[in-house]
Amino acid sequence: MNVRDSEHMIAELNSKEPYELTKKLDDADLIIINTCSVREKPVSKLFSEIGVFKKHKKESAKIGVTGCTASHLGKDIIKRAPSVDFVLGARNISKITQVIEQKHAVEIDIDNDDSTYDFSEYRTNTFKSMVNISIGCDKSCTFCIVPATRGDEVSIPSDLIVREITKAVNTGAKEVMLLGQNVNNYGKYFKAEDEQCNFTELLQKISKIDGLERIRFTSPHPLHMGDKFLEEFASNPKICKQIHVPLQSGSTSLLKSMRRGYTKEWFINRCEKIRTLCPEATISTDIIVGFPGETEEDFADTMDVLEKVRFEQLFSFKYSPRPHTAAQNFENQIPNEIAGARLTKLQARHTEILDEVMDAQMDKEHMVYFDELKADGKVSGRSDDGKLFYVQGSEELLGKILNVKVTKVSRGALNGTVSE
Repeated sequence: MNVRDSEHMIAELNSKEPYELTKKLDDADLIIINTCSVREKPVSKLFSEIGVFKKHKKESAKIGVTGCTASHLGKDIIKRAPSVDFVLGARNISKITQVIEQKHAVEIDIDNDDSTYDFSEYRTNTFKSMVNISIGCDKSCTFCIVPATRGDEVSIPSDLIVREITKAVNTGAKEVMLLGQNVNNYGKYFKAEDEQCNFTELLQKISKIDGLERIRFTSPHPLHMGDKFLEEFASNPKICKQIHVPLQSGSTSLLKSMRRGYTKEWFINRCEKIRTLCPEATISTDIIVGFPGETEEDFADTMDVLEKVRFEQLFSFKYSPRPHTAAQNFENQIPNEIAGARLTKLQARHTEILDEVMDAQMDKEHMVYFDELKADGKVSGRSDDGKLFYVQGSEELLGKILNVKVTKVSRGALNGTVSE
């Protein structure tokens, strides 16, 4: 989502002035630091980054801070770092061309509605497109700052989504990534009362776009993984067989404390449904260890889910207290050394699972969509189920979906050769 927000800002700036991206700091006329605030580390890094840019930028260059940290710190950013020229919250990116003209402008209204705003077009990769289908979040997870930085959930009208994807396809994209905090909650909140379209229906609409070959989405919420949605995921040939199912914890009692709305049993049931309907699918997840009150039994439940589902990809973190969240005030905060030990154990076991998963790929064949040139004469792309591939080749492979046989495996990627 942050990458797409950055693309939107670049497009809006280009619509007003001929800005170009540069890798040379001393060439830059405008420096934008687009931020996350889901965990504490990016926030603490922000001000050191501002200091570096202030020291090395040319005198006339402007510095702007955007994104979720901008939303929750607002004017305090400029108080702490007067060298910052403007602050633009995550819900206000359509205002980028306004704030660059106003010294110390601060736009952080989380009620601002960009759901029908027609952004100018810019993509970092011409072979694929990222498209927001909703903004904001209607959940109240006790660990998460996002509702306070991105506001209430609003679904973007389906005709705008189809139009944006069609435009991308007409300029070379064969794959789309649908974005939202809870994509499968799409359709619950529309500004226009006459709009009626749920996520499954949206997927069916998008599938009809000529020239679009692959549909990905992130992130769905386990609570909204009904049978009709999972059946569409499994049966629709354009939907890539890769799905992110954020667990957060395997403990039903902790899930209740987190206000996630589902149980351990429901989560396992949904994953078993995916494996039954679509055995070739890969499942990834998010896990937080050391959430306030987590016992050894709670952590054992998380390890149990890991064993039962055997996730192909795992994003795991120690709990990080965030402002504007209920959990920061919970009792029984877990000591860092205990949380760290649990995280190490979780990641070590997942590494073993991942090695088994990837080793089993040797000599298998996948249809890979090539979209990026790499160093040393290689081209990269992803298989339908989301595995990263590298093959020897040149730009003539870009934009093609080709059969690739695996010749070398590693945890992060597969090497292969294009089959005739």
